[in-house]
Amino acid sequence: MIEALLISLAFSLGLTVAIEAGFFLLIGKRDKKDLLLLVLVNVLTNPIVVLSFWLVSSYTNWNILIALVLLEAFAVLTEGFYYKKYGNVFPRPFLFALFANVVSFGAGALIQFLL
Repeated sequence: MIEALLISLAFSLGLTVAIEAGFFLLIGKRDKKDLLLLVLVNVLTNPIVVLSFWLVSSYTNWNILIALVLLEAFAVLTEGFYYKKYGNVFPRPFLFALFANVVSFGAGALIQFLL
């Protein structure tokens, strides 16, 4: 069970970083420092969100949709805060964090559906 969780965490982080970095580049951002910031911020938030969701869905009777919305809101707010504080090319850091997370969540859900 631990091995499966670790594989899930690694896969989720890798996929999230790849998709959000692709989104970053797709919308015309090219600042290398901000790309590194994007990676580091996702290294901070993604494992917390994935592990928390796994714990909530495995060990509680909480509503999964509410838990998911709260965890994703945590990720968006945390990432937006770091993009605002340390970023160079994020004129609307919270909006960028929201769209990047929507894109990566949607792509991940699609991949999970196809597998």
